[in-house]
Amino acid sequence: MAVQRSALNPVTWSVGRGFNQGELVSGGTRTLYVSGQAATNGDGVAQHEGDMAKQLSLSIDNLEAVLSAAGMTLSNLVRLNVYATDLDLLFQHYGLLAERLAAAQVAPASTALGVSRLAFPAMLVELEGTAVD
Repeated sequence: MAVQRSALNPVTWSVGRGFNQGELVSGGTRTLYVSGQAATNGDGVAQHEGDMAKQLSLSIDNLEAVLSAAGMTLSNLVRLNVYATDLDLLFQHYGLLAERLAAAQVAPASTALGVSRLAFPAMLVELEGTAVD
């Protein structure tokens, strides 16, 4: 049975920002829970210290790599949590994430959270997701 997704937006302001208030998913056969993905290289070393745009872009790439390992893409995301050490700085570059999600024709339910720090002090942003197919 194919996955069926229904966007739930009792208020619609979030749609213009690239996410739905809720995603009702039925018919899924597999669910992938993706650990936080940050701007690290293949050895787990933090990259692009101090550069939110580059860190966000690499974090998305790393998220896509995990999805790909499961035979999925960004279009399978139903939930995306964004953790950032500076939300104002994140929102200056949020268009990078919104563009990638729009290209995948997906607007997962999302939460952005400001945190005091991430796993490594050089990290500015981390993405955690749930995907279904």
